[in-house]
Amino acid sequence: MGDREFLERAVALAAEHSADGDCGPFGAVLVKDGRIIAEGWNRVVSGQDPTAHAEVTAIRAACEALDTHELKGCTLYSSCEPCPMCFSAAVWARVDRIVYAETREGAARAGFDDDRLYRALQDCEPGRLVRMEHLPLASATRVFDRWLENDERIDY
Repeated sequence: MGDREFLERAVALAAEHSADGDCGPFGAVLVKDGRIIAEGWNRVVSGQDPTAHAEVTAIRAACEALDTHELKGCTLYSSCEPCPMCFSAAVWARVDRIVYAETREGAARAGFDDDRLYRALQDCEPGRLVRMEHLPLASATRVFDRWLENDERIDY
């Protein structure tokens, strides 16, 4: 199987799981060494979890399947261009590559418009979306200090 076939599988997951309207029209597949490691689909409504996007559910399943928190060497195939959250999750998971079928403009036409998120991130003004206040606490700094001093920590 190649890129097209893996991407078609992601699209098939989107179609299959959104047919009854209970799940959003998004699907994702994670592949390593030419093999599907995990699949995911949007479960935001069905799971009552706003972070349960297709890419995130696939990343979670792949990490569990591979017993790791890193997905180096993996490609994420998504039925649609990942939203900022899903893109960030893929970066944090250290996915090597993302291949997607539909664009963010296509998602917006279907009612999934993330443009305000993209603009806020582009303008580096996250406070435009959610009120943010910086309240420095020494105790928070100490948590990071203790982390750095901990020889048993697992860096990620």
